[in-house]
Amino acid sequence: MAALPTGPLTAADASYKLAGPLHNAPSLAPPLHEALKPLAWLVGTWRGEEGKGDYPTIKDFKYKEEVKFDHVGQPNLEFSFCSSHYETGKPLHRERGFLKIQPGTNHLALVNTQNVGIVELSEGEVKGQEITLESHTIGRMTFGKDPAVTKIQRTFRLVDSDTLEQVVHMETSATAPAQHHLSIQYKKVA
Repeated sequence: MAALPTGPLTAADASYKLAGPLHNAPSLAPPLHEALKPLAWLVGTWRGEEGKGDYPTIKDFKYKEEVKFDHVGQPNLEFSFCSSHYETGKPLHRERGFLKIQPGTNHLALVNTQNVGIVELSEGEVKGQEITLESHTIGRMTFGKDPAVTKIQRTFRLVDSDTLEQVVHMETSATAPAQHHLSIQYKKVA
């Protein structure tokens, strides 16, 4: 087994990156993989202060959310979504996953795990500074709360150099077709 690096990491230590950037591990930022160049505008930390949620089966609500898109030099982005209560700051919904582009194309795949017991596999396209995705597979834990989510559609759009917008439509076993669920604008903070 290789010895653990001591002191500041150097370029020679770059492969010693156990926890990854989403886990605040000390690391050197590797170059963005060539396949990810069409998604470079997403990389960073984004914070939304006034997201809006609605759906026919729930009461309208507001929320805050921090989104991180990062990479480790591989042909995919890691992401995390951490939302909190608009007034109290109490942690709410969490999502973690990967966004992968098919090299040489504008075709994307999103693999997403949510703390409510949902796993989402979505595919779509990046066109300029807009991404559209639609789920083709939704998995859920056997003891998940009804109604079951059956489809998720997401759009990410860069509004300007430091403003990212996300709009989510959702379909459930009780509401079809997909209907608006979430919309938020984030400001780039890092």
